[in-house]
Amino acid sequence: MTEAPMQTLPSPGADSAAAAGAIDATKVYGTGDSEVRALDGVTVSFETGRFTAIMGPSGSGKSTLMHSLAGLDGLTSGSVYIGTTYLASLKDKELTELRREKVGFIFQAYNLIPTLSAEENIRLPLLLGGSKGDEAWITRVIDTVGLRDRLKHRPSELSGGQQQRVAVARALASKPTIIFADEPTGNLDSRTGAEILDFMRRAVNELGQTIVMVTHDPVAASYADRVIFLADGKIVDEMAEPTADKVLDRMKRFGE
Repeated sequence: MTEAPMQTLPSPGADSAAAAGAIDATKVYGTGDSEVRALDGVTVSFETGRFTAIMGPSGSGKSTLMHSLAGLDGLTSGSVYIGTTYLASLKDKELTELRREKVGFIFQAYNLIPTLSAEENIRLPLLLGGSKGDEAWITRVIDTVGLRDRLKHRPSELSGGQQQRVAVARALASKPTIIFADEPTGNLDSRTGAEILDFMRRAVNELGQTIVMVTHDPVAASYADRVIFLADGKIVDEMAEPTADKVLDRMKRFGE
């Protein structure tokens, strides 16, 4: 990574409300005529205890932004932070530990281990870190996503919606600083997708979690507190208290 040195940067989350953010984040692929600026000087913060959706047309940089914020991809220049930590300040082992302890992930493909039960999948990140976690918290998470009677089942014995509930619970289990969700309802029918989005909304409202979700679906975005719109690697608009109709109207303007 070639991120800016620590001493030139303000304290991460200096507004005391940011769970994560980016400062002048730039990601460039290729050189010369083949250069693509996937991110072009993005500065943004994500408030603790809020649900934010990131939207934009294909190639807008939304997934690149999320992957950079989560420490899954490095930047060409600029900085990203989780809580009070700039990711560029971490060695590889420290970055791995931060992702395991401070970051939750929810993917479109669930990414469950087929040989493990639902409960074992939920606890897996904690077990990998040698931690039992907060038992009262894990119990609350399991009850919030409605999995109490499915804990001993393996993924093959669960529906798609149940598997994604396991993935949501796994992301919540370690009390992460922030959860990143990449098209979490993309493989689900509309009814099941609505259930998962409701669980995510409840995780913010009832459990105080912070969620950043990349989506192309205006209905999914309407569950968020805030929507950030990207185009050509830049933030071009922002919407508070979104509705599906308002988001759809804004998305249509990308074709103008």
